[in-house]
Amino acid sequence: MAFKAIIQRELKRMVSRRIYLFLTVVAPVASFLFFAAMFRTGVPTNLPVAVVDRDHTSISRSLIRSLDAFEETDVAMEPGSFAEAREAMQRGEIYGIFYIPPEFRRSASSEKEPLLSFYTNDSYILPGSLIYKDMKLQSALANGVVQRTRMTARGVTEPQLSARLNPVALDTHPLNNPWLSYAVYLSNILMPAVLSMFVMFLVVFSVTEELKRGSATEWMELSGGSIGKALAGKLLPQTVLMGITGTFCLALMYRFLHFPLNSGFFPMFTAMLLLIVASQGFALLVLGIFKNTRIALSACALWAVLSFSISGFTFPVRSMPEAMQWFAHLFPMRYYFLLYVDQALNGIPVAYSISSYLALLLFAGSPLAVLPRIRSLLRANKYTP
Repeated sequence: MAFKAIIQRELKRMVSRRIYLFLTVVAPVASFLFFAAMFRTGVPTNLPVAVVDRDHTSISRSLIRSLDAFEETDVAMEPGSFAEAREAMQRGEIYGIFYIPPEFRRSASSEKEPLLSFYTNDSYILPGSLIYKDMKLQSALANGVVQRTRMTARGVTEPQLSARLNPVALDTHPLNNPWLSYAVYLSNILMPAVLSMFVMFLVVFSVTEELKRGSATEWMELSGGSIGKALAGKLLPQTVLMGITGTFCLALMYRFLHFPLNSGFFPMFTAMLLLIVASQGFALLVLGIFKNTRIALSACALWAVLSFSISGFTFPVRSMPEAMQWFAHLFPMRYYFLLYVDQALNGIPVAYSISSYLALLLFAGSPLAVLPRIRSLLRANKYTP
């Protein structure tokens, strides 16, 4: 009966304070929809670049049309000088410059080696890398055009040209994300990571709010002095509501956005629930260590932000320094990422992912190490901002 009374008490608190609705539903769902809208095209397109054409021949115009035909690249301007293009890049109007030197066609026809130059603004990592890829490919195609022009002048026939210019035909098949969509690459981690952050914020806020309002003593008395029962009764309604929000996140990604899901829904649903309880456990662990609202919230925010990069989806963990590889194991998102790769992308048997599921359970049970400190904090009923 005491456990039921604590749950009812927590439900009343959640209904009476709008911040609970904001942390559990409004902010996470808004974040999900924001990321879904931001990456709706999958890959950025029509990134503006400038072409400085100092040759003004049919070949240079063909190169410009070919570069503009790439989906990611848009030839937005053709300035008369490189200095003008550089100033446009410095103003942020373009992300790259493709430079065709004077006498390009004549040099190509007279056995010389004309030099094509291209510059990208890598202050913007994603646009810079995409434009670099297109300009590098265009340079390779231009080299093929030059070689074709020379060989044709020598009387080489068309079958011989094909054999020399493209001796090996490549047939590429990107696995799991054949569209090379950044939505698949980023959203599957950003959305759960944001949810994990709000879960941690909610736990720290709901516990320290008892201290701020001086109701921690009442809460503990209602639980019969059992810290485990008090925390379980408080966190269970939050877990259910966050679980519903997490289910919406999964439905958005795999039902409406049609991201790859090769293992079925249940393995990822289990991973989402375990991520939620692991985040709750980590938040309680931090609160028990520091016993300070501000520091606990800051630590949770720091951990959530670091998890974006240290989980392994932006930079492989195995390529990090050894100390950072060990450090990565302290983030619940690391194990959710491994489950996402194994289950959603690769669809391997669940038995091979048991260790990652157990790691999330270990995070959920980590507050057991600091329960005495949390109990003393609540019994003191003293708020430390």
